[in-house]
Amino acid sequence: MNKPADNCQSPDGPPENIFLVGLMGAGKTSVGKVLARRLNKTFCDADQEIEHSTGVKIPLIFEIEGESGFRDRESKLLAELVKRTNIVLATGGGAVLSEQNRRLLADHGIVVYLRAAVNDLWQRTRHDKNRPLLQTEDPPAKLRELFEQRDPLYREIADIIIDTGNQSLGSLAHRIEQKLLQRGAGPCSAPGEALRCR
Repeated sequence: MNKPADNCQSPDGPPENIFLVGLMGAGKTSVGKVLARRLNKTFCDADQEIEHSTGVKIPLIFEIEGESGFRDRESKLLAELVKRTNIVLATGGGAVLSEQNRRLLADHGIVVYLRAAVNDLWQRTRHDKNRPLLQTEDPPAKLRELFEQRDPLYREIADIIIDTGNQSLGSLAHRIEQKLLQRGAGPCSAPGEALRCR
């Protein structure tokens, strides 16, 4: 699902949004903050936005409303976030499960898939108790299951795929920036401080 880049050829044109997708632990939030700073864009984190709007942590939403309730909230929020301009958005790992969400992301910006090996994802998430889907007897097996289910969906809408490996955040952000420049979707202005979502 390749889309023509909405180039920032003039200050009057709409600045391109960048949407980061990938499994939990892929580095979407960490890399997104660095990337936003480098490209002078506003950084947003979908999960943090949900917690801010509800006033509770995501595990509690899962506990009270189940995953389906959380996904409904996620979809409604995503529909609002993609309408913003000049943002770097770290999406939730399961946002791509909805075909509507995939279409929203594909139609409103450049989608960057941060791809990581299951073992790397496990090493990065194993001490994080804020991941409801990993509260199982065999979290690595759950991560493998999620990878097999979601990898094709991430690939379906990805304009850019970055294998994260053990690179630094700066190195990953630089690689993404280079790929964006190749697409003609670089920053419209000089790099500066990343803005906050609200």
